[in-house]
Amino acid sequence: MHTDDNNETSSLEKVELAIISELTLHRYQIPLSPTLPVATQRIDQRSGLVISAQLNHAQLNHAQCESVEISPLSGVDTNNKPLVGFSEESLEQVIALLQQQLPLLINKPLTELANIASEIKLPSAAFGLSLLATKFSSAFQYAHVDDRKISLFYYQPNTTNEALAAKINALPKRTYAIKVKVAQASIEQEIQFIHQILSINPKLKLRLDANQGFSAEQAIEFLACLPKASIEYIEEPCQTLKESRMVYQALKIPFALDETLNDADYQFTMFDGLAALIIKPMIIGNIDKLAKLIETATEHGVRCIFSSSLEANLGINDLATLAAQLTPDEIPGLDTLANFSEPLMLENNQLNPQVTQLINRYTNE
Repeated sequence: MHTDDNNETSSLEKVELAIISELTLHRYQIPLSPTLPVATQRIDQRSGLVISAQLNHAQLNHAQCESVEISPLSGVDTNNKPLVGFSEESLEQVIALLQQQLPLLINKPLTELANIASEIKLPSAAFGLSLLATKFSSAFQYAHVDDRKISLFYYQPNTTNEALAAKINALPKRTYAIKVKVAQASIEQEIQFIHQILSINPKLKLRLDANQGFSAEQAIEFLACLPKASIEYIEEPCQTLKESRMVYQALKIPFALDETLNDADYQFTMFDGLAALIIKPMIIGNIDKLAKLIETATEHGVRCIFSSSLEANLGINDLATLAAQLTPDEIPGLDTLANFSEPLMLENNQLNPQVTQLINRYTNE
């Protein structure tokens, strides 16, 4: 005689066996104010997609629905010039791919979603579909998310010292580090800006992000004027890894890799001075690829820190949860929502009709 435990199908198995009964594809566009920096460029709006999936299974007793954001960091800046150095695929390419793939998933088990995600070549779509499959798991839904964040700062010529002090003093008491974008204004202005920050709160540690904006000489000149003990690391100081390593050799200030990871052929290699990988899942690809990269880097003592690709609130919230699962000892850098004029996802867990429009709905009805 079998026990109830033997007869019962686990909740995980129920979800994996559940059938995809409906998929919807929405497009969104949200104005940004003030503009957001993308390396040395600026954007004044963010566009992307939302996929929602509904599962049906007799043993679930009810339909389950989850949504994900897919927003490649591409398009044009405020000067109508193409964004350089981030997602290679356009939003239109992702839409075309999803319109081809999503109908094939109707009436298929959830596991097929992960299978397709592993085969797709466009990183943002691969990440989004693998995340959608993951979001139905109880491990994701009940993950403990740390509410701490690494706040983002960058030099703005019209910001007064009083306004800067107010922002710094408003940081949560547990804040120990902030992220500062550099290589965007003159070296003198940014040195002064960082000294202003440290004069307000000398205990703050700085994660500097140059987005490959310095030459080796400029990076050395810049960093030599800052208190070394206050710098955790500098992300991508120079355009080439050779130059970034030269900066480390000169000053022994650790560096992190960010844009270097955007290369589809990137393979982890350990270097002296490499302190962290800044991981943008929307640009790197599916979750299995992320997990393997994190495992390899961690084995070499390199920190892995999740960072946003300027997603809207649906994507940011999911990144926080994924970071809690894959990098539980690190606080992700996800402080990019303040510039969004509207939320993508409302508090009732519904899409904001003011910024979204339906592209397609696929169903088994």
